[in-house]
Amino acid sequence: DVQVVESGGGLVQAGGSLRLSCVASGDTFDDYAIGWFRQAPGKEQEGISCISSADNIPWYADSVKGRFTISSDNAKDNAKKMVYLQMSSLNPEDTAVYYCGVLLGTDYACPTLYDDWGQGTQVAVSS
Repeated sequence: DVQVVESGGGLVQAGGSLRLSCVASGDTFDDYAIGWFRQAPGKEQEGISCISSADNIPWYADSVKGRFTISSDNAKDNAKKMVYLQMSSLNPEDTAVYYCGVLLGTDYACPTLYDDWGQGTQVAVSS
């Protein structure tokens, strides 16, 4: 089974920055896609960024483009994968629980469905 754990959330003032981490383990990460999603209270889940082994080209939703940066480690240990989300110029609309989704065995750059999820990490941005 794949285990997914997010960390790095917290409370930050508007204009501040946070770096979220996602560690996925428990399988072989040769072909993978890892996406960041968020869900604010009363709103639907929103896909905000993803990266995959298919092309290693990051994708961003318009709502975060230019402010958030996704990256992955280049470790040779393919039994674990770390993905980061650097978030800058945060505003109160970024307040949400942030989740990491993992899909293995895929050659899609940014799939719409993911198999494994973490528990999420809370991000709160004060005005």
